[in-house]
Amino acid sequence: MTQIELDPFFQALWQGRDPFEEVNKIEGELFRHVKTRKTFRFEAEGRGFFCKIHRGVGWREILKNLFQFKRPVLGAANEFDALRALHAAGIPTMTPAAFGRRGKNPARQESFLITCELENMISCEELAASGVSPQLRRKLIARIAESAGRMHHIGINHCDCYICHYLADKNTLENDPAVYVIDLHRARQRKKVPYHYHIKDTAGLFFSSMDAGLSRRDRLRFMAVYRRVCPECCGMPHFWRDVERTARKLYIKEFGRIPAYQKDQK
Repeated sequence: MTQIELDPFFQALWQGRDPFEEVNKIEGELFRHVKTRKTFRFEAEGRGFFCKIHRGVGWREILKNLFQFKRPVLGAANEFDALRALHAAGIPTMTPAAFGRRGKNPARQESFLITCELENMISCEELAASGVSPQLRRKLIARIAESAGRMHHIGINHCDCYICHYLADKNTLENDPAVYVIDLHRARQRKKVPYHYHIKDTAGLFFSSMDAGLSRRDRLRFMAVYRRVCPECCGMPHFWRDVERTARKLYIKEFGRIPAYQKDQK
């Protein structure tokens, strides 16, 4: 099984060539390199791109995930499909420029994904750590809540849903900040996001913002926007209680202490 999807730029750039061979020739700034996956930035004809190359994960990794009742991530198709679905729904994210996968054996499947570089961005985690005005903080909270809620509403859960995976366009911070969700390597698509994953994603956002100095009003603002774009969460008993509990457990596991704002509430 071989699948190739190229935008007009890469169709012209690689005309008459094997995309897999061309991808393997590319050199750039390495961001991540593990046994079966490599992520790097490169430039082509003055344009910036990010590339993820996936090698076969092996049967051992597949079986380990299955025994843990997890669906194994075999390659770049997961992220490519999620990006297309997000674009179709009008949710700001990365733009795929080239994608390919080949191989019938799931343990040895090869794939790659190239996305257009999002320029002049800053992660929302960096913004939170640097301190922003109350006005900008409220706008960023609303944008992240809207992005996450709309993503869940169309049946996608991120699986690594933290504020570091939301980028804000620096050029828009003074007025109406544009926020993009990234790093959808483990994203899942279904008709409806299961309760566990609904909680997991939303709790990840709560957990990763617990040291950002958010007030109770800030959290209520997030909840109000999220509820508006993903109204199905309103029908889940104790949804926000479970989100808060899960986020608190993540924080204690990561830092070995109770979140500061919860200490203040006692």
